[in-house]
Amino acid sequence: ILFCFSSGVHGDSVTVLQAPEFVSFQKGEWPISGEKIPDLVALTMGFSVQEDLSWPGLQAGPLFQRPRANVLVVVRGVDSLALPQSVASYQLENPVPFTLDSVAETVHSLFAEDTPVVLQLAPSEERLYMLGKANAVFEDLPVTLQQIRARLSQDGSVLASLPLNSLSRNAEADLLFLSEVQVLHDITALLQRHRHLAKDHSPDLYSLELSGLEELSRRYGQDSPQYRDATAILASVLQKFGEDVYGLYGNSAVVEVVTVKSFETPLTRKSRSILQSSQSNADNPYNLAYKYNFNYSVIFNIVLWLMIALALAVIAIAYNLWNMDPGYDSIIYRMTNQKIRMD
Repeated sequence: ILFCFSSGVHGDSVTVLQAPEFVSFQKGEWPISGEKIPDLVALTMGFSVQEDLSWPGLQAGPLFQRPRANVLVVVRGVDSLALPQSVASYQLENPVPFTLDSVAETVHSLFAEDTPVVLQLAPSEERLYMLGKANAVFEDLPVTLQQIRARLSQDGSVLASLPLNSLSRNAEADLLFLSEVQVLHDITALLQRHRHLAKDHSPDLYSLELSGLEELSRRYGQDSPQYRDATAILASVLQKFGEDVYGLYGNSAVVEVVTVKSFETPLTRKSRSILQSSQSNADNPYNLAYKYNFNYSVIFNIVLWLMIALALAVIAIAYNLWNMDPGYDSIIYRMTNQKIRMD
């Protein structure tokens, strides 16, 4: 297993719905760039990042406490949602596409034996990535649009509890939005069924991308009753979703919502091109490594305790040599004394 809304935040926003007390988000007008969202998620989970995040919205927390899960929900097609209860909210600048692949790799590398839950899901694109225990827990989660729409007609569907108002059960855009709401409901239901996930020592990572509002905006327009009803429904559903996940993880989970009107470029996985590599070499002609890497703490502890152990060993040996009685503790002097007496 990734926000508050205030009147001072305009445009695309990052909202922290839930966060434990030891993850300190500061309220203020501090915008954050979209490309820094993965670093923000990594820092909230207690991981190191390659480049320092010089952003005052998140303060350093306790060294030995980290949240059990991070839930990041990206909502496309709206710049903000009326979320009544949240921790903090910040303006999102430079809304470029991003993924949490780097955070997922860190979780997998550090907690490979504990098999943490890593789930990345985008229902509209039928994109799914599961790792660790997620393969067993979410194997019944509907992924394709056909499966999700079939789920809407089954028992326990959200259609029976949601006030659809102007939304239709037959329109394609409306069904896409309702399918994403159903996925949120099913994830919470599966977590409630497998409560043991929140009790292990490995952090879980969830990354969800919802684009149903974007399709409704294209189909009906932002001034349409369908879009307004869907926005109100999604805000209510996300609020409850954050509270449920936060409670399931024992009030030790960070739930974030990123609202983006539209990304500046199509959402694709980031890749490094040859031009980017040559440009980075020009900025760093000596090809110097980063000042800090993930193995720094391991190497530091090995060197530190090895030096302490060697220093204690030298002190103990020197003390014993200083207080040694040559006549009794050394076989050389003992043999010499006997030879002298015989002579």
